[in-house]
This record gives sequence, structure tokens and C-alpha cells, in this order.
Amino acid sequence: MRMNPVEVHPWLVPLAEKASDSGGGWIAHLEEAINSGFDPIATAVTSVVFWKLPLGVYSFPAIVLWLVVAAAVFTVYFRGIQFRSMRVSLDLVRGKYSRASDPGEVTHFQALASAVSGTVGLGNIAGVAVAVTVGGPGAMFWMVLAGLLGMCTKFVECTLGVKYREVHDDGTVSGGPFRYLPVAFERFGPVVSKIAVGIFAVALILFGALGGNAFQSNQTYAQAVNVTGGAGESFLDSDLMSFVFGLVLAGLVGVVIIGGVSSIAKVTSKLVPIMAFIYIGACLLVIGFNVTAVPEAVARILAGAFGADGITGGAIGVLIVGFQRAAFSNEAGVGSAPIVHSAVKTKHPVSEGFVALLEPFIDTVVICSMTALTIVIAADGTNYDELIGSEISNDNGVTLTSDSFDTFLPGFDNVLAVAVALFAFSTLITWSYYTMRAWTTLVGKTRFNENFFKVMFCVFTVLGAVVDLGSVLDFADAMLFVCAVFNLLACYILLPKVKEEVVSFLRGIREGEIAEVPVEERATT
Repeated sequence: MRMNPVEVHPWLVPLAEKASDSGGGWIAHLEEAINSGFDPIATAVTSVVFWKLPLGVYSFPAIVLWLVVAAAVFTVYFRGIQFRSMRVSLDLVRGKYSRASDPGEVTHFQALASAVSGTVGLGNIAGVAVAVTVGGPGAMFWMVLAGLLGMCTKFVECTLGVKYREVHDDGTVSGGPFRYLPVAFERFGPVVSKIAVGIFAVALILFGALGGNAFQSNQTYAQAVNVTGGAGESFLDSDLMSFVFGLVLAGLVGVVIIGGVSSIAKVTSKLVPIMAFIYIGACLLVIGFNVTAVPEAVARILAGAFGADGITGGAIGVLIVGFQRAAFSNEAGVGSAPIVHSAVKTKHPVSEGFVALLEPFIDTVVICSMTALTIVIAADGTNYDELIGSEISNDNGVTLTSDSFDTFLPGFDNVLAVAVALFAFSTLITWSYYTMRAWTTLVGKTRFNENFFKVMFCVFTVLGAVVDLGSVLDFADAMLFVCAVFNLLACYILLPKVKEEVVSFLRGIREGEIAEVPVEERATT
């Protein structure tokens, strides 16, 4: 997931520059015209959405506080259900309580893989590196804590996404916030309800087309340039080749998304385990190679979380950095994940809530932590200690992670390039589904409207490879967190409905009313 540039908000991760420089060509002029024209709008909107709440000598981005407080409230309300239900969650992922004949389009595992593919991206690599540089090693501790709390937010929103979904005559499903926002806000009148859904849908489309699409395409192209020689040396480093690269990537995306959520889920269910194995395996090799540094690294993380000597803002500043990284990593609370989770094959809405809570655990607690731990442990072989407490760019974040990989074996940083490409592609195809559901909510669910959207989504994929839309992307990032405002309000209002589902489901399992499904009848493929 992308984050805003430091020029507008110092606490956010800077936009990574495209590896190639078009050197004053027509693309460079187009970029300059778009960004300079849109900059006043982006600055105004992001200043409001990412306003920082003064807390004595500190400041806390209000939108991050909104996300973290909700996660804490939900955790208390459900008595830490994310910590008590891991076995149930894993049983559900295996299809233990869902039949292949249940209403829906994808299995529990496929829904989880699709949602994870939409959140795991450059932020898990470069963004984490920036966080543990700005906030020091201790930022990892608070990042993990926020990720654990965010598991309960995913539990709540994805349960609601399935509970209020609509299964169409052709077997397809429409769910997520587009169904539960009207239920939550209808008490304030039909006009308020329609406005809330409309703003949410428009905001999601704006982010999906740009941050969830064009930016991912841009970063994939940038990594391809770096791997093949770098700016000025790579055969890909030209306006023509960026266009060709964009066309090829768009073609691959189009092949996947043309089949709808079922096709997307089949690809992500294969892609996510592969990319997780590659990236986590690479991190473990670096950690294993530097195993003697592990005790010291753990001590630095714990000391930094509560002491943070030399870090601006002290322990509170480190806490804020860690919470920010977690909140922007797993998207818990913004309402995107419930869209794909609502397509699951199940008769029990809360069953998908139990599955969805695994998502922040995978994204933040495992993958982000692996990145942070790798950087801290490999510090002696990099310039990490010199950078602590300073602001660095996304580019420098990737470089730092890459250098950490190189402490294991020179050239091993190429594994990072493969991981970035896989992360970006998986994000692209998942966000195509999120934004298509937002689009059809606004204009109607017809074959023409869906196909038109898919074509336009691929157009933005090509555009992202060719042009750096800095200011436009800043605006798009802000739009994603506009979604969080409406989504979490709806979650608060509907919390009692989620509790009813929890009580009913767990009682059903305990009393045998919900029986284990025979293996041959499970929704597992």
C-alpha cells in the first residue's frame, strides 16, 4: 500500500521516484503539467485528511488515531477475540465448516489470499525501512502491537461485509461496505445514507485507479529498470520501453481480471504463498546468517520502544511511528478487504470475520516484522545505525532493505526485486475487484459497465508505467482514508449485530449445531 510524500506530511513515506528520467521529453512535460496543476488540490485535501492532532509536545495524525482507537475499542468489546480464536480461524481457512455448495464465489483461503495480496506491497519493504529509521528499532515493537489490535478491526468489518451481502441470481456477490453502510446510516435518513455510500465509493475508485493501480505499475517498472542496469544503463530506460512495459503488464492484469473475483482468487491463492515463501525465506536466511546478532537486536528493539534515546519525540515519538506504519500497512478499518471477503462461500457471516483477522497478522506481524528484524539484525553490514533518527525516502528504504539482503550474499538483493514485482502485481489485480465493485455501486451492475471498467483499469496500468503522478497520487492516498471515516462509523453502529453473530456461531459449534463438514464436501479449491 502506498503512502504520502514527505514534502506534504513529514510523518509519511515519500513517493519513490521512477527509476528512469525522461530527460525533458514529452512525458516529462506531461508529468510536470499534471502534477503542478493538481498540486494545490492535493495539498488542500491532504492537509485536512492527514491533519495532526497536537498532544502536548507531540503530534499524532488524527486519522491514524481514529484507526488505532477503533482497533483498541473493538478488541476490548470482543474481549481480545483475535487472541482466543486462532484455532477456529485456522480450521475455517481449511474449510472445516463450509461446503462447496454454500452461497458465494470463493473459498475462505482464496478470500484471505486475495485480501492479503491487496495489502502487501512496497510499504512492507520500503515503508518499514523508513519506519525503523525514523523511529529507530523500537518502532517495530509498536508496529506489531498495532497489527495485533488491527486484527479485531478486520474481524468486525469483514463479518459485516458478509452479513449484509447480496447474492445475485447468477451466483455473483455484492457485499462489503456498499451493503452495510446503508444499513448503518439509514437511521439518519435515506439522503445521509446515499451520500455516505457515494462518497465512500468515489473515494475508493480514486485510490484504486491511482494508488492501487498506477503506482504499483510505476514501481514494477522502476524495479525492472534497476535490475536490468539502472537509470541510464538499462535497455528498458526509455519512454517507448516504459509504454511497452505498461502494455505487457496491463495485458497480464487483463487476463486475470476478465474472469472476475473467481479468477482473481485462483491466481492470488497461488501467488500469495509463493511470494510469502520467497520474501520470508530471504529474510530468514539473512537473520540466520547474522544469528549471533539476534539477542542484541531484540534488546535494541525493546529498549528503543520505551527509551528511544536520540530519537526525535522519545518513546512517544517511536510509538507514533510504529502505529502509523501498522495502520498504513494492513488497511484495517478502511473498508477495502470486506469487499473481497464478502464473496466467500459460507452460511455463517462471522466465519469470514475469523478468517479475516489473520490478514493483519500475516501482513504486519509477520511480513513487516520480518523486514524490520532483518534490517536491525544486519545493521553491522549496512549504514542503518548512521541513518537512525533521520528522514529517508522510499528509494533509500528499498536500498537499505536491499543492503541488508546483501549481507547474506552479494547479489541476493535481486530476490527483493522479484518480491516487489510479485507484491505489486498481486495488489493490482485485487484492487481491480475493489474498485469495480465501487464503480458498479455507482453506475449499476451490468456486463457493459463491468467490461468498460476493466478496460479503463488496464489503461491506468499503462499510464502508471509511463508517468509519475506525484500530486495526483497524494490526493488518492487521502481518499483511501476518507473511506476509513465512514467505514469505522458504520462498524461502531453495527457492533451489536457482530456480537450476535459471534455468540450464535460459537454456540453452534459448541453444541454441535454447526458440524464439521466432510473433507470431500468442503469449499477448499
